[in-house]
Amino acid sequence: MELRQLNTFRTVASTLNFTRAAEVLNYVPSNVTMQVKALEDELGVRLFDRLGKQLVLTTAGKRFLTHIQGVLDKLDEAHSVVHDNENLSGTITISANEVICAYRLPAVFQQFRSQHPGVRLIFRSVPNQELKQTLFEGAADIVYMLDEPIRSTGLTVEPLLEETFRLFAAPDHPLAIRTELKLEDFHGQVFLTNEKGCPYRTMFDRSFEKEGIDSITYLEFQSAEAIKQCAISGIGIAFLPEIVTVAEVERGELVPLSWQIPDLHVYTQMLWHKDKWLSPIVLSFIEAARKVLTLHNENKTV
Repeated sequence: MELRQLNTFRTVASTLNFTRAAEVLNYVPSNVTMQVKALEDELGVRLFDRLGKQLVLTTAGKRFLTHIQGVLDKLDEAHSVVHDNENLSGTITISANEVICAYRLPAVFQQFRSQHPGVRLIFRSVPNQELKQTLFEGAADIVYMLDEPIRSTGLTVEPLLEETFRLFAAPDHPLAIRTELKLEDFHGQVFLTNEKGCPYRTMFDRSFEKEGIDSITYLEFQSAEAIKQCAISGIGIAFLPEIVTVAEVERGELVPLSWQIPDLHVYTQMLWHKDKWLSPIVLSFIEAARKVLTLHNENKTV
C-alpha cells in the first residue's frame, strides 16, 4: 500500500469523479483508475460502486476513508512544518448546498484564490441534510450549512451571518398587492418549497403549524432556481432566502409578501470536525470566509 494510492483514493472520494481527481492530481485518468484498483485488490474489498455514471463510496470505502484521513492529515502537518507557509500549496475540499454555493461562496473563493493561487480547491454541492456526514466520513475539510444554530459534540460550528427568509410571489398574484395579510389569507394557496428533510423546510412547516395552518398544499423542489421560476410563472408562493431573489425583485418579477414568518432564525454556518488537524490551507480558507461573510453581515446591518 503506497502513500500516493491513499492520497489518490482520498481525492477520488472527495470529487467522486475519476477524471476530476486526475485533473487535481495532475495524473491521467487511467493512472487514477489503476491506483484505486490496486488498492481495492490489496484490501480485498470494493471502495467505490459505479452506478451508471455515478461514483459512490461503498460502506467499506467510507470506513477506510475515515481511518486513513488521520494518517494523511499527520503527513500534511509534517509537510507544513518543513515548508514556507507563506507559499501554501495542496488541496482543500469544500461542501455546501446549492444556495450557499451560488450566492455566498464565490466571493470567498475569489478572496482565497487571490491570496493562494497555488492551492487546489475541490467543491462538492451536497444536500443540506447530508453535509455533516461528509465531515464525519472525511470527505470534506469544511462544510457550509443553512440551518438553525447547530449544536454538535463532534463538530466545531461557527455561525457567520443570519439569512432572512421571506414569502415571494409574482406581481399579479392576488396576495401581492395586499399591505396586510392574515393567516386565513393563505388557506387554499400553493406553497413552493424545498423537499421534506431540508432544515429550513422543517422550520417553515413548524412555523405555520404553530400559527394554526396545518393543511398546506405544497409543490416540492430540490432547486431554489426551480422554485423561483415557478413563482414567477404564477404557480404559487415561494419560500426562499432573500439573497436568492435580489435580482428578480429588482426586475419586478417577484415581490415579497407582507408576512413575517415567526420564529424563523436561519444562519449560514461554517463547520469542521473538531478532531481534524487544521492545516495552514484550511485555516487560511476559514479566515477568508470569516472576512468575506462577516463583512457582508456588517454591511447588511448598517
